[in-house]
Amino acid sequence: MTDRTTDFSVEANSTSFVPLGQRHGRVRDLFTLWFTTNIAPLPIVTGATLYRSVHLPFWVVMVTIATGHMAGGLVLGACSAQGPQTGLPQMVQARAQFGRYGSLLLILVSFLLYLGFFTSNTALAGAALHGLFGGISPGQGSILAGLCAVGIGVMGYNTIHLINRLGFWFMATALAAGFVSVMMSGEVPVITPLAEAPLQASGFISWMLLFSTTCVWNISYSCYTSDYSRYLPPSVGFKGPFLASAAGAGCGASLSFIFGVLIAAMMPGVIDPLSAIAGIEQPLGLILMGLFVLNIVSHNALNVYGSVLTLITAIQTVFISWIPGRVARLCFSVIILAGSLSLVTLYPQSVVPVFLDIVLSLLIVLVPWVTINLCVFYFPRVLREEGSMATQEVGFDRKICLAFLVGTVVQIPFISNAFYTGPMGAYLHGINLGWLIATPVTAGVLFMLHGRRRSGSS
Repeated sequence: MTDRTTDFSVEANSTSFVPLGQRHGRVRDLFTLWFTTNIAPLPIVTGATLYRSVHLPFWVVMVTIATGHMAGGLVLGACSAQGPQTGLPQMVQARAQFGRYGSLLLILVSFLLYLGFFTSNTALAGAALHGLFGGISPGQGSILAGLCAVGIGVMGYNTIHLINRLGFWFMATALAAGFVSVMMSGEVPVITPLAEAPLQASGFISWMLLFSTTCVWNISYSCYTSDYSRYLPPSVGFKGPFLASAAGAGCGASLSFIFGVLIAAMMPGVIDPLSAIAGIEQPLGLILMGLFVLNIVSHNALNVYGSVLTLITAIQTVFISWIPGRVARLCFSVIILAGSLSLVTLYPQSVVPVFLDIVLSLLIVLVPWVTINLCVFYFPRVLREEGSMATQEVGFDRKICLAFLVGTVVQIPFISNAFYTGPMGAYLHGINLGWLIATPVTAGVLFMLHGRRRSGSS
């Protein structure tokens, strides 16, 4: 195997299988990728918001955040470990599970998730650049940030890993400096002030809000996790990619959330955590904000890279013989950028909240898919008969599609988003626990249906 980790030509592959002769890379790069990706403004703001929304002891908040992110990281790691063994992007693998046409809905939903995150981050990066450099308008900042993200995404796999390897040292150092600076500003309160804690109905409800949000955070990356491990040789096995990805995502997200919690706890008068970071003694505050902007761009490269692969996968569902390369990825990247910038320009104030509402509402399909994905991959002898589904060209796998549908529908009473709140969602003060119900229900239906098939065939 030749080491091509420093080969920074434009990636030639798109959604096709990565031949064994082209496999390269190091398992530890998965740690730096998922760690660096999670050191960003959004998790910091989310951590601060969560702290202000609950009435729990400070140490309970910290432990729960770490526990939730580590639990979600285990799911992300399990999906990441699939990449070296299959050599395929995550959504291409869905075809083997759901069938060529059965996977189409999931692929399109994944594309919308990518597009939503890419558009929102482009707008946020534009606003951040405007805050750093007053001469740059938010629109101009969005164009600059979008072009940089697309450039990285077009270059592809090796460039994305290189930037995150280098970014790891900068972001880890900057975050450590930020922790020290904030902790020197005062004393940490033992418990969240009552006046700032609307969820006082139950300590358990508050705890579940924390745990659910943090656990689902890393699970939401699962629809493109193996995209960034599929060039590793299968000889790396499962353990290395699993542990590196899980640890990177769990540690990175936990530290960012806890940093936001620390700002909210020690600077209760500050509404926006990012303004608190910008207000840190200079030049540290300016350096931190500059690094966060760069990290938004780097993270957005993953969104545009994944959205292009997903869009190509959807098109290949209809045009089976089409094998796209560099030019196709470039063209689709430009189209996605143009569409996103148009929305950011036309609706500068509303594009971020609207897209985030749409993205959050679409997450209802994610947990049933993750459950099916992991069950089918890690329990193939139980869920597959002779003639594995991975090698069959079927339109729909009716049993898997049915399990997916049941796992999605069972969440409806628990939904709580901008478009609909179910009865259980309202009862639980807006906390969506549907994902906890969907996991065992989806797995149970999946094993039950395939168990019946095996009994019938015998």
